[in-house]
Amino acid sequence: MVERENWLRTVEFRNPEWIPCTVGFCPVNWHKYRKKLEELVLRHPLIFKDYQKGSVNFDEFPPRYREKEYFRDSWDCVWYCTQGGMAGQVIEHPLADWKVLDTFKAPDPLAMTEQREEMDWERIKKDVEERKSKGLLATGSGGELFTRLYYLRGFENLMIDFATDAPQLPRLIDILLDYQMRLVDKWLEVGVDVINFHTDMGMQNSLMISPVKFRKYIKPMFKKIFTRCREAGVHVYLSSDGYLLEIINDLIECGVSVHDPQTRANTLDGIASAYKGKVCANVDLDRQMFPFCKPEDIKRQVKEVVDKLALPEGGLMIWGAVCGEDIPLENTEALCEAMEDYCLKSI
Repeated sequence: MVERENWLRTVEFRNPEWIPCTVGFCPVNWHKYRKKLEELVLRHPLIFKDYQKGSVNFDEFPPRYREKEYFRDSWDCVWYCTQGGMAGQVIEHPLADWKVLDTFKAPDPLAMTEQREEMDWERIKKDVEERKSKGLLATGSGGELFTRLYYLRGFENLMIDFATDAPQLPRLIDILLDYQMRLVDKWLEVGVDVINFHTDMGMQNSLMISPVKFRKYIKPMFKKIFTRCREAGVHVYLSSDGYLLEIINDLIECGVSVHDPQTRANTLDGIASAYKGKVCANVDLDRQMFPFCKPEDIKRQVKEVVDKLALPEGGLMIWGAVCGEDIPLENTEALCEAMEDYCLKSI
């Protein structure tokens, strides 16, 4: 079975042959470990299928990852990075003062990405067609959702907006919704299998806003965007860190096909109760333990996820985010070995 078909069967609960799994690195990991990390990647071709030796520049970072540099994104949000190779954060918010809302204009989603990269749609369409012809999944980037709101307003300002029902808030959400619908329609025209969205809404023990406020302000936006995708036969991948158990049923109702719940914030029991058999979970392993644990602890966690959440019908993926120069290479190796042992046995 080819990768694309197996992924679709996993999401649609149609009996995949293996559990899709991914291991990802931040630029800082490549920068620190360099050839040693590349050799590790090459030892695990089932996980890093597309990797070509020499394809990573160990010293070249994307704009938001360059130490002590400022970067202005396409929404006019200014980022600053304090540690090279790790993503910076927004320090200047173009809508910190509501007075400028009347003259604020969203960027053109068809012209450039949120990181100011030019969108060459002819090339993108060819890439999508080529991936499908090779049996690979074709994905589109839907960009930032809830996160974009606090990038624009500032986190504290936005929390106050929700708490006080700021009259300008619906208009700001409509600006983002219009941007997203234009972008989604273009991805649907290109013919992707799934559109990825990013929208961190959870903290370690709770949502950033109450479920009541989520359902009043954010859920309607999600439903319009995700319904457009699902009605076109395209899946919705929603990445959102932190505790989200209180609104999982809402996300399913909105049309989310896959979500990546974090094990530390939501617990394996919580994920099993909220996701298993209902919606595909790309379980985000406990990355906070990776720098401090032993290799056998990582292998044990992967096994526990599979034992508790795997169904023959599907609905389970596993994601290991190796982000931080303090993560030993032996722990990364253990993560890859565990993915091979417990997720890829059927290959």
